Amino acid sequence: MCIPTIETERLLLRPLVPEDAEAVFAWTGDERVTKYMNYSTYSSAEQVREWLETGSSGIWGFERESDGLLIGSGDVHLSKSPDEAADGFWEFGYCFRYDCWNRGYCTEATKAMIRYAYERGARKFMAQHAVQNPASGRVMEKCGLTFSGYGSYEKFDGSRRFESKVYRAVFEELPY
Repeated sequence: MCIPTIETERLLLRPLVPEDAEAVFAWTGDERVTKYMNYSTYSSAEQVREWLETGSSGIWGFERESDGLLIGSGDVHLSKSPDEAADGFWEFGYCFRYDCWNRGYCTEATKAMIRYAYERGARKFMAQHAVQNPASGRVMEKCGLTFSGYGSYEKFDGSRRFESKVYRAVFEELPY
């Protein structure tokens, strides 16, 4: 998916490029940040560069407008879950540098991603977070989603499974 650049009050959402590897490593290489992510902690910026060269299409980098610092990344996409309950839902996810947590950036970026998908016809949205990571659930609630049940997910390499809380919303109109 070719994604556009989107401007919010404090952020610029733009496609990630291989030249972002060092900046992206600030969160993908931080175990505090990757603890509940579905990918394992990256061990080097070179490893990040390889991912950016091969598998990052459709993912936005979140750049802080005030200083141009790349502080996170995320995406929104049609659910690939085989679960019938996910049929037609658009899922989103996000990840931010540890030093940028609890500043409202995640909610701001997520609302922009939802708006982007909504403007292209998406009406049903879902996301999940590890039960042990309630801050992520608060972001989902601020974006208009409500708790709909429990689920689970695991890291891509199968090394860890997480019990999760699933949030959903169907928007006739966006509440923001």
